[in-house]
Amino acid sequence: MIETERLILRPYRDEDREGFAAINGHPEVGGWLGGVLTREQSDAMVDRIGAHIAEYGFGFFAAERKADRRLVGAIGLMVMGQSIPGAGGIELGWRLHPDAQGSGLAVEGAAACRDYAFTTLDAQEVMAITAATNVRSQAVMTRIGMVRDPSKDFDHPRLAEDHPLRRHVFFSVGRPD
Repeated sequence: MIETERLILRPYRDEDREGFAAINGHPEVGGWLGGVLTREQSDAMVDRIGAHIAEYGFGFFAAERKADRRLVGAIGLMVMGQSIPGAGGIELGWRLHPDAQGSGLAVEGAAACRDYAFTTLDAQEVMAITAATNVRSQAVMTRIGMVRDPSKDFDHPRLAEDHPLRRHVFFSVGRPD
C-alpha cells in the first residue's frame, strides 16, 4: 500500500469491481485507452492486476480518495509489456474517473509510485507511455520529472494501424543520485 496526502493506493478488493468497471466503461476514460471495457473485461483486468501483484509485489493499484473513500481510478507500476520500448522494465500508469481528473491526483499518485519504485523496488528507471495526442498524461509525466525520448516513440502493437491513438510517446526518469 502507498499513501499520499489525498490517496490510498492499494490492491483491489472484490467490492472495487463495480466501481472499476464504471471507470473502465466511461467513454472519456476509454477514449484515451483504445476503447471502453465491458464489465467482464474490467473484471478480467482486476484479476490480471491481482496476479501481477502476487508475482511481483507491486502493480496497478486501486486509487482510493481519502476524503470520501471513493475508488477514483488506478495508479501504479507494472512490468512493461513485450513488443514495446522498455519491455521488462517498470512502467508507471494511471487512469482516473473524469470527476477526479484535473485535481492533481494523477500527479500526486504517480509521484508517489515513482518514488516507491526507486526506494522500495530499487529500480534504476521508471517509464511511461501514452498516445501522442494525450497531452494531459504527458503533462503529468513532465510534472513528475519524466522526460520524453522521441527515439523510443512507437506504434502501439495492440491498436489497429488506422487507430487514431496508435502512435505512442515514451517518457522515462532515472533513479536520482
